[in-house]
Amino acid sequence: MRRGVIYHIDVPHRSPMRIRGFEFGDEQGDRCCAIIGSMRGNEVQQTFICSTLVSLLAKIEREGRITGKKSVLVIPCVNPLSMNVQQRFWPGDGSDINRSFPGNRNGRSAERIAASIMGVARLFSYGIQMCSFNQSGEFLPHVRIARQGPISNKSLAIARDFGLPYVIHRDPTPYDTATLNYAWQACGTHAFSLYSRATATIDTSSAKMVAHAVLRFMARRGIIEPPDDADEGHTHASKVLSETELIDVRTERSSGFFVSFACVGERVRKGQRLGAVLDTMDAHTLESLASPVAGQVFFVRSDSLIQQHMVAFRIAPE
Repeated sequence: MRRGVIYHIDVPHRSPMRIRGFEFGDEQGDRCCAIIGSMRGNEVQQTFICSTLVSLLAKIEREGRITGKKSVLVIPCVNPLSMNVQQRFWPGDGSDINRSFPGNRNGRSAERIAASIMGVARLFSYGIQMCSFNQSGEFLPHVRIARQGPISNKSLAIARDFGLPYVIHRDPTPYDTATLNYAWQACGTHAFSLYSRATATIDTSSAKMVAHAVLRFMARRGIIEPPDDADEGHTHASKVLSETELIDVRTERSSGFFVSFACVGERVRKGQRLGAVLDTMDAHTLESLASPVAGQVFFVRSDSLIQQHMVAFRIAPE
């Protein structure tokens, strides 16, 4: 294992911020897989998954199980300053690093950071990013791809090698064009965004599931030799869905306390009661929320308060 500083930036009244990377395998070998963790200050789970992978890959390297002349890079945290001061976005101007790609070495701080990451990450055949949503809640661990031309079709087939329950794809919106996933694909890298159950807290169970999914992917792609426990974490025959196929369950007429009766990953039947909106003064039920289809709970909102027309659940239909 080789440690290095990918980029550093001076910060007023603090020590310089250093983005650290960990490289495994042959230093002069084929750059096969880059794994990038948190870009936002609240993405604790995403950093934890990458730090877990650093430990696992170090063991794999010691055992000589990185195949041939291949190289793997892990960058656990792109934005340690925001994590340190507990702010979601870049503290200087509130910009989002994952909306700053492919970056600009002479631009704003977030653009310079993005450019430095892109300069290294674009050299790899496969790119894996640990991501979070802007919606507050728990998600079933899955792989996601924002489509960017013909390379996306090949990536969708390859994405099954993670062995996670779902592979989700969607047509990009304008803001997707400034993300790492999109920029990676534009330069010929097969890019995958991996989503865990948690964001601001550590969920060891889903972290282990995602970390082993990454190792499974690398084993199936011939980057590492599969360990004896390669299928630990319960591999799945991934179901490929378009984002538009996920069914939103929204509050139709009420705001108030949000109470959930369903868990992420639970299989539900059509008409099953999933949750309720309660009055904030006397806790009587204002609205019951039921599943319009049979399927699996893909997302559950975590905030205790909800407003009218907000998404409370998302269902992956059978």
